[in-house]
Amino acid sequence: MSRTTSLLPSSSACPPARPVPLFPPLRVGRGGDRLRRALRRRRRVGAAGLAVVAALLTVGGTEARASRGGAPPEAKPPPAVVRMVSAPVRIADAATVRLLRPGDRVDVVAAERAGPPRVVAVAARVAEVPEPEQGVGDGGALVVLSVPRETARALVGVGSVSRLAVTLC
Repeated sequence: MSRTTSLLPSSSACPPARPVPLFPPLRVGRGGDRLRRALRRRRRVGAAGLAVVAALLTVGGTEARASRGGAPPEAKPPPAVVRMVSAPVRIADAATVRLLRPGDRVDVVAAERAGPPRVVAVAARVAEVPEPEQGVGDGGALVVLSVPRETARALVGVGSVSRLAVTLC
């Protein structure tokens, strides 16, 4: 008797050993990578093709307009950074100011005696609405607007010679 059979119990339910047949090794996970790479290449080629077509259409459109006598579009410079300042403005109608809340957008209109009213500030943001002053009669109400520096100068100049009103945007 062999040594291994003597160690096994005699009432074993294991089937007798069979030889394992020879088979080629399995290669798992390679086919999916090839497919993904092929799809990625196709997407890149498609995107490059679209970019070339778009470039040709853009250039061709400008040249076509120039050949028909139209001027090519001018390149606009990027907008400069506008520095906003707070401008306290006295509005003639105090009841209108009570309707305003911080964050509202208003147009400021100057009503002069000699001439039609004119717009001084467009879409100015209301920064603050101070509490109404006690004892002030029909002097209007104060509102603080956030506007560009040049508009603030115009508001101060116009506010000293004419009555100002606001319209909600």
